[in-house]
Amino acid sequence: MSVVGRPNVGKSTLVNRLVGSKVSIVSDRPQTTRTEVRGVRTTSTSQIVFLDTPGVHKPRTLLGERSNERSLTTLREVDVVCFLVDASAPVGPGDRFVAARVAEAGSPTVLVVNKVDAASKADVARRLAEASELGDFAAFVPVSAATGDGLDVLVDQLEQRLPEGPHYYPDDVVTDQPETFLVAELVREKLLAVARDELPHSIAVTAEPIEQEERRDDLLAFRVVIRVERDSQKGIVIGRRGAVLKQAGTEARRELEALLGTRVYLDTVVRVDRDWQRRPQALERLGL
Repeated sequence: MSVVGRPNVGKSTLVNRLVGSKVSIVSDRPQTTRTEVRGVRTTSTSQIVFLDTPGVHKPRTLLGERSNERSLTTLREVDVVCFLVDASAPVGPGDRFVAARVAEAGSPTVLVVNKVDAASKADVARRLAEASELGDFAAFVPVSAATGDGLDVLVDQLEQRLPEGPHYYPDDVVTDQPETFLVAELVREKLLAVARDELPHSIAVTAEPIEQEERRDDLLAFRVVIRVERDSQKGIVIGRRGAVLKQAGTEARRELEALLGTRVYLDTVVRVDRDWQRRPQALERLGL
């Protein structure tokens, strides 16, 4: 099940809500998601694997091109597509571009009008009418990923269109992403919340576990490397007397401890990796 749409329509929030746990980071900054993230929803009647994908946009860098390619490739690999539009904003060129790619893929598609909690009933009705002109969809479902309204109807529509098959994941698994991915993404999420506007697309974060003999005790420990593209950005990420980096690290650590059920230690460092978004070797090294 691929969840697609232009940036900031609420794809990650929807996947997290449907899965019942945080598997994708969220931000009000566009193009936060950079690679597809699997979220697994298991109930007594079904198991649905959701692919949260990067928002499809007009790319300005090689990273943007690759993010778009990842999103559009998933359309040909899934049984059903969940196409999101924003109830609080008119349907625009970005929505129409995604709709055309969805139509080319030919998979059954449920159109989801998200953020109904942020729109009037008249706006929701207008979005449904506008969306009906985007293509031939199997169903139209208004929802609020933020509040959960309409999600039971959405799940029912999705289950009706999924083929029968085995459970691919144990019942208690909500994602197949490794802990290091979760660590890196949560640190990036917290930095997006506290750093300045010019930074979001210039920040890349990776993490690796610290070996047992290097740890101070038996807590989970990770080395976290934050990469930016310019020297001036390094100062912004660190902040005055390290305040920005400390705040982001503390908030990420607390959330990780709640998610993983154990104490976590993060050893963070900021490095300058010039123009990493535009260099193929840098993107490959970062797994992007």
